[in-house]
Amino acid sequence: MYAISSSLTGREREFASARRALGEKGFSLGGNWDYRRGSFDCALDEAQKVYLRLPFVVTRGSLDSETDDIKADIRFEEPYVLKHVYNEGLDPEAQPRTLGATFDQFSDPLDSDADIEPRWIETARGRLSEAEQLLRE
Repeated sequence: MYAISSSLTGREREFASARRALGEKGFSLGGNWDYRRGSFDCALDEAQKVYLRLPFVVTRGSLDSETDDIKADIRFEEPYVLKHVYNEGLDPEAQPRTLGATFDQFSDPLDSDADIEPRWIETARGRLSEAEQLLRE
């Protein structure tokens, strides 16, 4: 993980408008959101292993669904770049799930916080600059 200073840090926005604006630049709501926090993520590489993450906390309302009509305000925290290095192929130790007859066949990351090459940091700074311009008040 590599933190990047940003004018977004500490800035508050309405969630829905931030989501719309950032969505136009390839950001999406990260899959690890909950009622009180989340992030907007943007893949920086084709393999989707390197991401620029814009984390936020909910200051009013809550994130209770993935619909477009969420009434919440958010405050951005410090953005960062992260890189996941995954095992290629299927997980030889896959276990059946308790519900359903499917298997969780995908491997866990080899390194969920791998070293980040300077080119990805520069790419992230460029994407972050675009996000800052979009969300400028």
